[in-house]
Amino acid sequence: MMISRSILFSLVFLVFSFLIPTFISSSPVQDPELVVQEVNRQINASIARRSLLASDRRNLGYLSCGSGNPIDDCWRCDPNWEQNRQKLADCAIGFGKNAIGGRDGKIYVVDDSGNDDPVNPKPGTLRHAVIQDEPLWIIFAKDMIITLKEELIMNSYKTIDGRGASVHIANGPCITIQYVTNVIIHGINIHDCKQGGNAMVRDSPRHYGWRTVSDGDGVSIFGGAHIWVDHCSLSNCNDGLIDAIHGSTAITISNNYMTHHDKVMLLGHSDEYTQDKNMQVTIAFNHFGEGLVQRMPRCRLGYFHVVNNDYTHWEMYAIGGSANPTINSQGNRFVAPNDRFSKEVTKHEDAAESEWKNWNWRSEGDMLVNGAFFTASGAGASSSYARASSLSARPSSLVASITTSSGALLCKKGSPC
Repeated sequence: MMISRSILFSLVFLVFSFLIPTFISSSPVQDPELVVQEVNRQINASIARRSLLASDRRNLGYLSCGSGNPIDDCWRCDPNWEQNRQKLADCAIGFGKNAIGGRDGKIYVVDDSGNDDPVNPKPGTLRHAVIQDEPLWIIFAKDMIITLKEELIMNSYKTIDGRGASVHIANGPCITIQYVTNVIIHGINIHDCKQGGNAMVRDSPRHYGWRTVSDGDGVSIFGGAHIWVDHCSLSNCNDGLIDAIHGSTAITISNNYMTHHDKVMLLGHSDEYTQDKNMQVTIAFNHFGEGLVQRMPRCRLGYFHVVNNDYTHWEMYAIGGSANPTINSQGNRFVAPNDRFSKEVTKHEDAAESEWKNWNWRSEGDMLVNGAFFTASGAGASSSYARASSLSARPSSLVASITTSSGALLCKKGSPC
C-alpha cells in the first residue's frame, strides 16, 4: 500500500509532538521593582493590621488573628479553611502571585500512600492525581508517608495541599515541575530525597517516556512558570532542596522551613544559560535553620527579591551568585555563625572584584547579628541608593515572629490554622 508523502509527514509530526516536551513561555515582568513595591505594600498593610488588632485585643479583651504575614493573614484566620481550600490560590505575593494551581478544578482526594507505579499509576495515589490533564486541587485523606519509586512529574494546573494531614514525601525521588505552569505545593514535608531515573515514567494520561538519572532535589523546577512553594518543611536531599533552572520564572518560595542540608537552593542553570535572565523569584518569610551550609539561594542572571526571611544558620555563606544577578535583600535577619571566617552573608562567585563590583546586590533594612556583614555592589553599594529608592525597608525586628510558623502546619478542621 502506497502512503503519500504528505500523510507520512503528518504521521511523523504527530509522533514527535508527543515526544518533544512542551516549552512554557512566560514573559518577565518589565519592571520588577513594581512587584517589589507591591510586596512591600502588602507587608506594611498586614503589619499595620496586626498592630491594630493587638491594640483592640488589649482594649477589648478578645483574641485576634493577625500575624503581619500577608500570605498567612489571607487564609489562616478562617475556621472554615477546609471548606474554602481553594481560596489559598488567591493569597500568593511576589513574582509567583499568579500561580493558581488547581483553583478552578475539582478536589482530588489521595487515599493510597503506597502502590506507586511510575508508568500505570493507580487511582487514589498522588502520582495518578498530578499527571491528569485537568486542573485539580489535591488533598489527603489521612496522614501518610509517600515513598516514590521515580520522580513525581507534575502536569499543569495542580495544587498539592497537605493541610489537615501530616504528609511526607520521603526516602525516594521527589517532585519535578518540568515544562509546566501554574503549580502550587503547600503544606508538605519533603525530605531524604534520592536520585531516580533510567526508567520509564508517566507525565500525562497519554504519554510516558524514558527518564535519565535525576539530581535528587526536593522540588526541581525545570522550565516552569507561575510556581508557588509555600509552608513546606524540607531537609536532607541528594542535591538541592528547591532548584529552579532552564528558563523557569514567575516563582514565589515562601513560609518554608529548611534544615540539615548543604546546597539549599540553586536559581539559574549555568552562567552561560542566558535564558535565565528572565528568571524572577520572590523568597519571603522562610526560616533557613539548623544544619544548613550554603546557597540560600545561589543566583544567576535574573532578579531575586529576598524579603523578611530568618537566617539563623549557615556554615559557608547565606546568599551567593554569579553572572550578574540582581539581588534585592530587604528586612531579613542574618545571624552569623561563630566561625570568624564565615561572617559574610554574601558570596560573589566565579568573578574578580573588578567584575562583581558592578553587580546590583543591595541590602535594605536587614538585621545583621553576631558580626554578620553584607557586601553590597553595583547600584546597591551607592550611598545615594537608599535616598533615591522609592522602596522602604521592611521591619526586620518582626522577622522572628513572622516566620515562627514556617514549614508544614498542623491544621485542624473547624479551627483557624
